[in-house]
Amino acid sequence: ELVRQGEALKRTEQMVDKMDQDLKTSQRHINSIKSVWGGLVNYFKAKPPPESKPEQNGTPEYYANSRLKEAMMSSKEQESKYQESHPNLRKLDNSDSDFSKADLVFSVQRDSYPKNQHLRAYHQKIDNNLDEMSSGLSRLKNLALGLQTEIEEQDDMLDRLTKKVETLDVNIKSTDKKVRQL
Repeated sequence: ELVRQGEALKRTEQMVDKMDQDLKTSQRHINSIKSVWGGLVNYFKAKPPPESKPEQNGTPEYYANSRLKEAMMSSKEQESKYQESHPNLRKLDNSDSDFSKADLVFSVQRDSYPKNQHLRAYHQKIDNNLDEMSSGLSRLKNLALGLQTEIEEQDDMLDRLTKKVETLDVNIKSTDKKVRQL
């Protein structure tokens, strides 16, 4: 959603730049209509290049934050592993042999567990669950940091857009006033 909003902000900024360019062209026409002197000034003034692109006004092409993209991609990669191992998302085995399965994700020293088989299996299962929680929290942290960076970049874009719109508003009011005087 943030990437989509960033693209919308970029398009809005391009439209504002285009409006500013059109307003400058209108101002040139008003000056030439207003007086002979304005027409002469416009004649000798350097003409703007026809249909220059708004990206040339200091607005770079919009790309989503690389940190957010990396976090989203790694999250999608980990999601399938998570769904396979999560007890509520996989097909449950109703047998009690679940505790004795040796499907450990991380190697653990056998000496660190009690000698009782059931207790050992229970401790291993708890360790596995804690490892899954740790990887899930790591994934959430990366996503949150990516989101934070993207939000900060879009906040800067909004500040830049606000300044451009305020300037454009002043210029439009000034141009409107000049047209009404004609």
